[in-house]
Amino acid sequence: MKKPDRPDNEAARLVELRSLDVLDTPNEERFDRVTRMAKRVFDVPIAVVSLVDDDRQWFKSCVGLDASETSRDVSFCGHAILDSKVLLVPDALKDERFFDNPLVTGEPGIRFYAGCPLRSVSGGRLGTLCIIDTAPRDFCTEEMETLVDLASMVERELSAFQLATTDELTGISNRRGFATLAQHSMKMFAREHIPATLVFFDLDHFKEINDTFGHAEGDRALQCFAEAMRENFRESDLFARIGGDEFVVLFTNTRRQVAMAVLKKFADAIKAYNAESERGYDIEFSCGAVQYDPLKHPSVDALLAAGDELMYHNKHSIQQLFI
Repeated sequence: MKKPDRPDNEAARLVELRSLDVLDTPNEERFDRVTRMAKRVFDVPIAVVSLVDDDRQWFKSCVGLDASETSRDVSFCGHAILDSKVLLVPDALKDERFFDNPLVTGEPGIRFYAGCPLRSVSGGRLGTLCIIDTAPRDFCTEEMETLVDLASMVERELSAFQLATTDELTGISNRRGFATLAQHSMKMFAREHIPATLVFFDLDHFKEINDTFGHAEGDRALQCFAEAMRENFRESDLFARIGGDEFVVLFTNTRRQVAMAVLKKFADAIKAYNAESERGYDIEFSCGAVQYDPLKHPSVDALLAAGDELMYHNKHSIQQLFI
C-alpha cells in the first residue's frame, strides 16, 4: 500500500479547510442531495463528499457507508487531491498503490474508485466527491464529465461557507473567519504550551486617502496591505482584515524576537511599495503586539482587545511593540 503524499501547499490548504468551519458538522440536505444523485446516476453502492484533514478524511456526506471518517493514510481521496484531474481506479486489486489497502482487502471491499477533487475559492483542493463500487468497472468520458458537474455543485456549497469567512475586497479572512481559526488554534496553544503572538494593525490617515483620492484608491491601499501580508507572513500564520482599516495577524509557535524580525520585513515591504508608487500618498500603519497568555486572554475577543489597546499605546511607532 502506498500512503498518499502531501500537497506542496499543505499548510495553506489545511488553514483554508478549517476556516470553513465545516468539519464535524451534521449532515446537510444540500450535500446529501448530491451524493444520492451520484449513487443513482452511476449505479454504485457508495458515494461520498470527503474532506481531507491533517490525519483523516472526514465525510460531510456519505451514502452506502456507516463510517464518518477514515485514516488519511489509507484514503483514496488523499491521493486524489494531489492532482486537479479525476482520480480513476478501475480495479484497485490491479493498482500497486491500493491492491493491499485495508479498504480493499477488508470492508468496504473497494474495487472501483473515481474521485473528483473539490476546489476552494482560491483553487486549493480540499477533498473529493467520489463514487465507489465493490466490483471493477470501466468509466467513460461522458461519465467523467457528469462526475465533474456534480462535484461543481458541491464546490458551490463549500464556497458559500468560505465566502462567509472571507473579506470580499482583499481575499483574506474576515473577522468571522479569523475568530473561527484563532479559537481552535488558541486551544491547542494552551494545551501544548505553544508560544504565539498577535499583532493588531491600523492604517494611519486612511480617511484622508479616501477623502483626497477617492474610495477606489482607498480600496487599492487595503488590497496592497493585504497582499504584503500574504507575501511576508508564513502559511502557518493567521492573518485577516477584521474591519475597515484594521488588520491582524496571529504568529503561531513564535516568540516576540521572531515576530519582531518578521514585522521589520513586513514594514520594509510596505516602504518599498511606497517608494515605487506614484499615487501621491504613502501607506502607513501603527501596530501593537501582545504575547498570547491563556489566563489573560481566554477568548479571541480578549486577545484582539489587548492587541488593539497596545496598538493605540504605540501609535505611529513599531519600535516598542511589547509592554
